[in-house]
Amino acid sequence: MKKVLLLALIAFTLSANAQTKKKKAMPTNNRETVSKKNETPSERKAVVYQVFTRLFGNTNETNAPWGTIEQNGVGKFNDFTDKALQEIKKLGVTHIWYTGVPHHALVNDYTKYGISNDDPDVVKGRAGSPYAVKDYYNVNPDLAVNPANRLQEFQALITRTHANGMKVLIDIVPNHVARKYEGKSNPKGVRDFGADDNKNVEYSRNNNFYYIPGQAFEVPTSDSYKPLNGEKNDLIDGKFTENVAKWTGNGTRLPKPDINDWYETVKINYGIKPDGSKDFPELPAGFDKKSYKEHYAFWATKDVPSSWKKFRDIALYWTAKGVDGFRYDMAEMVPYEFWSYMNSAIKMKNPNAFLLAEVYNPNEYRNYINLGKMDYLYDKVDLYDHLKQVIKGKALPDPVSEIQAKYADIEHHMLHFLDNHDEQRLASKDFAGTPEKGKPLMVVSATLSSSPTMIYFGQEVGEAGNEDAGFGKPTRTSIFDYVGVPSHQRWMNKGAFDGERLSQSEKYLRDFYSRLLNFSTSSSALMGKFQEIQSVNRNPPASNAGAAEASAVTNETATKEVAKSNYSEGLYSFVRWSNTQKLIVVANFSWVTTSEFDLIVPSDVISTWKLKDGTYDLKEELYQKVDAKLIVKDGQGSINMVIPASESFIFSLK
Repeated sequence: MKKVLLLALIAFTLSANAQTKKKKAMPTNNRETVSKKNETPSERKAVVYQVFTRLFGNTNETNAPWGTIEQNGVGKFNDFTDKALQEIKKLGVTHIWYTGVPHHALVNDYTKYGISNDDPDVVKGRAGSPYAVKDYYNVNPDLAVNPANRLQEFQALITRTHANGMKVLIDIVPNHVARKYEGKSNPKGVRDFGADDNKNVEYSRNNNFYYIPGQAFEVPTSDSYKPLNGEKNDLIDGKFTENVAKWTGNGTRLPKPDINDWYETVKINYGIKPDGSKDFPELPAGFDKKSYKEHYAFWATKDVPSSWKKFRDIALYWTAKGVDGFRYDMAEMVPYEFWSYMNSAIKMKNPNAFLLAEVYNPNEYRNYINLGKMDYLYDKVDLYDHLKQVIKGKALPDPVSEIQAKYADIEHHMLHFLDNHDEQRLASKDFAGTPEKGKPLMVVSATLSSSPTMIYFGQEVGEAGNEDAGFGKPTRTSIFDYVGVPSHQRWMNKGAFDGERLSQSEKYLRDFYSRLLNFSTSSSALMGKFQEIQSVNRNPPASNAGAAEASAVTNETATKEVAKSNYSEGLYSFVRWSNTQKLIVVANFSWVTTSEFDLIVPSDVISTWKLKDGTYDLKEELYQKVDAKLIVKDGQGSINMVIPASESFIFSLK
């Protein structure tokens, strides 16, 4: 839903960005590209394991729609034992993104711990949205064995994660907060959001919120949705006291938002006037080339809006507690000047902080990276969206080369994923359909560039998100409900974390992910250069015309067959290399056709790799059971191979 609404909902923010749009670097058209590193480049690829913290340790398998915490269960910080963390680490994971940690609005009674009840009229689901944060200086009480000590339990998890060799990421949601924000845990001297606002005006530079003077908030109504599915609750009365009404989180300026708006949240004011103009200092020309230290020095002498300082202080609070980085929700709805201010402050405290942003407008990517000092952005709109169309049989893989060239100058910053809390599960019926069909997508996603790779918990064992959890519907694992995750629960095995309840196919799948991700983090070539060899194999020179006949990616009713000496249009191939490693990657997106063909390694690659005519042994890095040789003749290479449906090979030159 967030993506569908996005363009309309952030128009006023983007119009402001457009007023001072910076000149952008144009990507090269050359097929050979070099990874551009950030200011503190990693020597190896990073792998992020996103885990929905509330769901990870839940062993209850009831899964009643709209089930209570007593019926359906909930996971805790303490469920991330040393054993669990070691098993995650063995997948090749370098960073864990603990999703849903900050205290957000939910329907549960914690009044004995000094926490007010939330009104179900402005809570989505029963367990609540993790993106309606209620108190930024504390954590979700659902996640603690003892809610009174919830912050200490999370700090212990940070320590355990570090002890097991991984870094910790949490969410920060700067665009909006819960409708009923209450900073019960504020450090001394910290004033709550809105505490000092002038509510008699729509906008004031140092107001934290936007207001609708003279009008009170009205709860949205719908014939198709009732809070808690119509369950009786003393707080459900179709009313929520908010007078004066605030703008809703997605920018809606009506006192009664639509049921599809982000009505459970209110929008933060960053000094963007209602007409879209900016009410704060702007970065001088050339600052896209400046370091975070220079950005920090620029802001040190500037007066900035109140909301900037509040979110900077929140980020530094968690940084001081050992959090290693942040995932920023809907970052493009906040001006990139603010990100320059906050991210440079974070980097001054931790130069290696991992800063990941959810941005969906490709025209703004370079602004948020170069001016906003983001380390990484989602590569959703191009690579993810295209790969999804490929595996659904609606597109060919050839444009992957164009996508990679389009972002050649920022490719290191474009984090790749195929599964996360917002998207349909990779194995769901509306995406790949089976976990196995997702394998070639995962190989391309993990090896195409030097950027980090992210997987979502349960993806590695084929979780399909089939549950109707209540507010959350099938194909996505619900983030709004108390629910169990069946495939993941089989791996968890009642807290043993040994995978003994997995089916054989699920065990094979997890082994595949482990092999792929561990190889990606150990490979120097994957931090080096890229060249597509797809075009020469799809359109071979005349001397190879006999191998050029294409076979379509046929539908699911077709029978398996071998396409002799044929580079199928369901294949995709490229090479990666460093000074010490040379890789040839081939993925077969077809799920019905085994392809036998001679892969062409073009003369410019052979020349760059300084290979003479002869025969070279290849090592297959994923399965290590495939025999193949690179034959170089007259300065051009070829590899005869048979690649099964939904499989991929990563060959390294011995």
